[in-house]
Amino acid sequence: MRGTTRRTAKGEGQRIKRRPARRFLLCLFFAAPVAAAPVYETRDQALARAFPSPATIERRTLSLTPEQRKRASREARAKVESSLVVAYAGRSASGLLGTAYFDTHPVRTASETLLVTVTPDGAAGEVEVVAFGEPEDYLPRPSWLRLFSKKPLDDELSVGRGLAHVSGATLTTRAIAAAVRRVLAVHHVLSAAP
Repeated sequence: MRGTTRRTAKGEGQRIKRRPARRFLLCLFFAAPVAAAPVYETRDQALARAFPSPATIERRTLSLTPEQRKRASREARAKVESSLVVAYAGRSASGLLGTAYFDTHPVRTASETLLVTVTPDGAAGEVEVVAFGEPEDYLPRPSWLRLFSKKPLDDELSVGRGLAHVSGATLTTRAIAAAVRRVLAVHHVLSAAP
């Protein structure tokens, strides 16, 4: 195993060993932008958890007009990149359980994909990370993700306001909050459409 010399404060050389695991982690870190994000659940698995059987799930592909995209971006305070929207409506015998959306967006140098459900009254439901390309140290705990439950689209749906900061995961938490606002805004704009 090769080593390297590190200078101490007194100027003396101190021999330290490199560990292969560190080199491996560095390779993964630098390879992250070109590699696909590790997937924790497939689309179907995530939807089945959001709307358990015997619920039925109806997939709808919708298109936002340029004006709807602008309006959703303003409401979300986050840019809505695409006009194409895929919504998954979960229904039971008693009616609509909610609508689920997948949002893929960059965090730092890699992307993550979230499943965000919207309750029938337009508030956030479950938020789940289904794929994450950054080091897992940057993922917030599931308890932080549960903070979104039943929150409406308002100024409190931001890190530092109604959502706590998470040390070591600042960029991730901001990206997740922006994605949830974006989903809620798109859902609101589509619900208001004739």
